[in-house]
Formats: sequence, structure tokens, C-alpha cells
Amino acid sequence: MEGVWSFGLAVLVVALAGLAALGSNRVSERARIPAPAFFLVGTAVAVDVFPELRKLSTATVQDIVTIALVVLLFQGGMDIGWRRLRPEIRAILSIGVLGTFATAGLLAVAAHLLLGLDWRTALLLGTALAPTDPAVVFSVLGRRKITGRTGVLLPGESGANDPVGIALMAGLLGMSAGSALDTAGHTALIFVQEMAIGAVMGAAGGWGLKFLMRKVPLPAEGLYPLRTLAGAFAVYGLTTVAHGSGFLAVFVAGVLLGDIRAPYKREIERFHTALGSLGEIVAFAVLGLTVPLWTFTREGAWTDGLLLAVLLAFVVRPVVMAVLLWGMRLRVGEKVFLAFTGLKGAVPVLLGSYLVSSGVAQADRLYDVVFVVVVFSVIVQGSLVPTVARLCRVPMRSVELEPWALGMRLRDRPEGVARHVVEEGSAADGSRVDGLDIGEGIWISMVVREGGIVPVRGATRLRVGDEVLLITGDSDEECAGLFTAGRE
Repeated sequence: MEGVWSFGLAVLVVALAGLAALGSNRVSERARIPAPAFFLVGTAVAVDVFPELRKLSTATVQDIVTIALVVLLFQGGMDIGWRRLRPEIRAILSIGVLGTFATAGLLAVAAHLLLGLDWRTALLLGTALAPTDPAVVFSVLGRRKITGRTGVLLPGESGANDPVGIALMAGLLGMSAGSALDTAGHTALIFVQEMAIGAVMGAAGGWGLKFLMRKVPLPAEGLYPLRTLAGAFAVYGLTTVAHGSGFLAVFVAGVLLGDIRAPYKREIERFHTALGSLGEIVAFAVLGLTVPLWTFTREGAWTDGLLLAVLLAFVVRPVVMAVLLWGMRLRVGEKVFLAFTGLKGAVPVLLGSYLVSSGVAQADRLYDVVFVVVVFSVIVQGSLVPTVARLCRVPMRSVELEPWALGMRLRDRPEGVARHVVEEGSAADGSRVDGLDIGEGIWISMVVREGGIVPVRGATRLRVGDEVLLITGDSDEECAGLFTAGRE
């Protein structure tokens, strides 16, 4: 029975830690410090106080964080959707792919000159620190949601640069010991292969899941979200076995599923949103268990990490974004906000752990530096995000919680019904209902504003954030653009 008692105690500790992690979101909202900071720093401190907590191997931590990232990237892709991503695809590929290479390169130069690292080690460190994490930004913004182009570019960049950073790291760690030209060619080949296979497998997986969701019924409502989750992991697994980027594949698959109409779609989205929040907690908490805080002073990680963190936040990232955002139709304030909010999260720490498990020279020092940079980014930069957003006048809308639902469930798919959210800068923003160019056979049947139903009349003016229910024909593509902000 001793084993049962020990297991019960372990379950109790994990449950209490989970409740504390969830409660930290309230503290985060008030203190303007991202919730992930509490998970990461809290577990790092706990493992120094109680060394017996450091029982997970590096390989086990990598596996756990990988599972969490699959969930996060798939949910992030679904949240964006193809309709919102398509007009911004060139901009996202620019800042997500080229931005990752440029950031890694500039950081490598800084690490070589300032920290005395050789070029290969410096490039590995720069690659580990290149990916961004928009979840940290949204954590401090709380119930305020970024709208317009910025609200698509920010998560889109992370969805693109996370797989890019991971694939680039895989290429660098697999470099041969030949000439510089051969080494660069080998790394480029691995990178292109992973990206190409990941994109193709993600598209195929997305279409396959789309078919299952629409055409293959299940006997119970609760099985639909589980099937989508299993499908996402199947896409990741198949792509990885095929030597492609599984992370890119699940992101692409999620994007393709974001806008489709399918049975129990809202339930599927809520399930993955909740699972994404859990994945974020698990990823940061587990990564915190791998960091020995007591070694920082001895190895100089604090000073090295803070130096790179300041350079990354206030020099490298702004320079890269200034070049890549040049010519895009964004206000100066939006460009400044995008340049400031390249916050770091779980992926850089995961990439740092790859350096340790691969036996790279000075791996422990590099891992500690990555941890310091992430902590600085999450706490210092993260706490300033609301202030920067206000000063830059980034378009946002408040999203109040709506704990009560009133709806109608139907056995068959409702044909000719569409739901849209009015975006800032769209044709519908500020327009009267009778002034919208929606055609003769389409009409607005319901408008939900700030949790309440607005009576629909010809003189009713639509506002940003309004949820609009339309009765349409077989397709609403002709009027969908009225509710979306203008693009390039």
C-alpha cells in the first residue's frame, strides 16, 4: 500500500501545482507579467530547493515539450485560419523565414564578438534564440485582442519561425566536418527538405482531416475533438518519419481547418484552446525543471544572457523588422509594436536542450544563456507590451468572457448560414446594415455585440467586434471580404 500512498501524494502535488498555474493567470493579468514567467521561474527555483525534482532526463523533457508544441502549433493554426492567413502569406513568410535567418545571423555575430564563441557555436546559439512566441504577448494583453493585420502577422510569424528555427537547428547539428562550402550545402539541403516535406504533408493532412470531420460521423459528441487531436499527432508523426518538419506540418494542417464548417466545430475549437493552454503550462514548467540556477553566477550566464537579451530586444530585432517591414502598408506604430513584441518562449529553451543532448561544446553555458534571455524577454519585455501597445495605438478590442450560452443544435448541416466578426478597417466597420453591399439574396439575421443581441434594422450601424449572422446562398465568399480588414 506504500506505493498507492506515494502515487496519491504525487497526484496531489501535480494537481495543486496545476491549480496554482491556472490561478497565476489572474496574477498575470493584474501584475502585467506573462503567466509563463511564473511557470518557468517557479519550477526552476523549486528544483534548486528540492533537487529530487530533477529526475526527468533531457530526452524526456524534449519529448514532453514536443508534444506540447504540437498541440500549441495546431491550435494556433486553427485560430488564424486560411482566410485570414492567405492575404498575409507573403509578409508572414518574409518575417517568419527571412527574419529567423537574419536574427540568427546577427546574434551569431554578437555572440562571437562579445562572448568569444567560435562561429559554429555562436550560430547554434543565435538559432536557438531566433524563434518567437506570441502566446506570451496575448497572456499579458489579457482580454484585449489585437485586430487588423498586426493580429495576423504576430501569431503567423511564430507559426512560421518555430518550425524554421527547429529545422535550421537540426541542419546545423547534422553538419559534416568537411569544408565550409560542403557544410553550408548540407545544412541548406536538410533545411529545404524538412520545410518542403512539412508543407506538403501538412496540406495533405489538413485535407484528410477536413474529409474526416465533414464526411465521417462518430457515435458521440465527445469523440470529435479527440479525433482531431489524434489526427494532428498523426500528421506530425508521419511527417517526422518522412524526414520533414512535423511542426510545420501540424501548423499548416491547423490553418487549413481553421475556416471550414464541420459538425461540432465550435466544440473542437474550445477543446483545442483549452488543450493549448495546458500545453503552454506543461512546456514552461517542465523546461524550468532542467535549469540549475546555482550555476549561473559561476559560469557567467547572467551577464552573458542579459547582454544578448538587451541586444536582441533593442537592436537586433528592431533592425531586422525595420528592413523586412519596409514597404508594407502598416502604420509606424504597428511596425514598432511588431518589432518590440518578438518575445521568446518555450521553443528557444527546447532548442537549447538540443545543444545539451547533442554534446555541443560549452552546451551547459549556452543553455543557461538561453534561459536568461527567455526570462528577460518574458518578464521585462512582456510586462511592457500593454504600454507599448497603447503608445503605438495598436488596434485592439476587448473580449469579455461569456460564460452563458443560448443556442440551437441541428441534426443536419445548416446550408446558407454564415457567421463573421467585423474587423477594424473593414467595409462593415461603422457601416449601416442597409448600406452594406451584400446583394439581394443575402441578409443579416442577428448581430451580437458585447455579449448581447442587437436588434437588426436598416439603420443599425455595425462596430468592430460585432458577431454577424447572415442568411446566404450556397456560398458567402462574395460578402466575406466586407467584414475583413483591407489587405495589400
